[in-house]
Amino acid sequence: MARAFLVVMDSVGCGGAPDAGRFYNGVVPDTGSNTLAHIAQACAAGTAEEGRSGPLKVPNLDALGLGAATRLSSGANVPGLDATPSGAWGAATEHSLGKDTPSGHWELAGVPVPWDWGYFSKTTPCFPEALVAKVCALAGTEGILGNCRASGTVIIEDLAEAHLRTGFPICYTSADSVFQIAAHEEHFGLDRLLKLCRDLAPTLHAMKIGRVIARPFVGDRDAGFSRTTNRRDYAIAPPEPVLTNWVQDAGGSVHGVGKIGDIFSMAGIDDCSKGEDVTLMQDLQKWAHKAEDGSLTFANFVEFDSLYGHRRDISGYACALEWFDAEIGTFMDKMREGDLLILTADHGNDPSWSGTDHTRERVPVLCAGAGTKEVGIVDFIDVAATIATHLGVTPPRGRTFL
Repeated sequence: MARAFLVVMDSVGCGGAPDAGRFYNGVVPDTGSNTLAHIAQACAAGTAEEGRSGPLKVPNLDALGLGAATRLSSGANVPGLDATPSGAWGAATEHSLGKDTPSGHWELAGVPVPWDWGYFSKTTPCFPEALVAKVCALAGTEGILGNCRASGTVIIEDLAEAHLRTGFPICYTSADSVFQIAAHEEHFGLDRLLKLCRDLAPTLHAMKIGRVIARPFVGDRDAGFSRTTNRRDYAIAPPEPVLTNWVQDAGGSVHGVGKIGDIFSMAGIDDCSKGEDVTLMQDLQKWAHKAEDGSLTFANFVEFDSLYGHRRDISGYACALEWFDAEIGTFMDKMREGDLLILTADHGNDPSWSGTDHTRERVPVLCAGAGTKEVGIVDFIDVAATIATHLGVTPPRGRTFL
């Protein structure tokens, strides 16, 4: 019996979104953004040499069709990625009105977001007074720090000492529909932070804010401060059953790897592992052996986005792609006859682009275990339909492209 593996390379876009001009980084529209092409071009030009050297080296992904998918999506030059594909390959277009994690993942799982997300203003302070009062009441503090749009790493560097001195939680947002709370794991308490975010989430969800994110950190002034892997996202539940529910309702097991459990509020998910990408790759490799017939393993590798895309680190992003390529090659060697692996992404985050936000792009769709085929330009929901069909489950929407 068949098994399916759906792996999201968070933010690994391939340009060409037809509506990119409607989305902005600051005052710059996303038109022309292209995460993969611009990384490959920088590598070929010798301007991405920190921790690596030379052209972008992703032979396994390119053999599946990564370079071909990027050219199909955007017409861009992708130096070094010129293999003749041996997998099934194409690119997917998103239709939800956000370029964020829940929008991309929900639509890949078969349910486009049916509403406009809520966002906070660009002013400082940016949160309504009633919301600040709610946070203070739940946290048991007389105030909060931050109250602005900010980079998570920068705001912790700027406000960590004030947080330790006052005990006030650091609250901030981004261009996404999020409310984030950073606090020291020891001085504020990890359990206290998670409870604060969990208790606050219903209030934010009623405002159509997609996620409340706990951002724990450790350290001190002398050693410096750093975020830990105990991040937790409290997301709005999908408005109707998604791919995970379809598979589970048909009797299949669903295993999450990474922040999949948080994104879908564990809807239709039997178990989920968390950690750094290196640890998550070990978990994914284990599921190549352990996953049951009829099961779906749904994984997200976030560090392309969180460590390199938002920080506009082209060399770091290229290193991460090369690491992932080697690891996914090992995974494919473990696949059984009848298995289907689909590699894709949820949005873009072009590290060469203006600003620090996601970029509106199409995403590659690379399939192993499905022969050699150009699937063309498909919709995000077609990924869910294709996985479901492979597992013998009738999808309520979308079309299979295999």
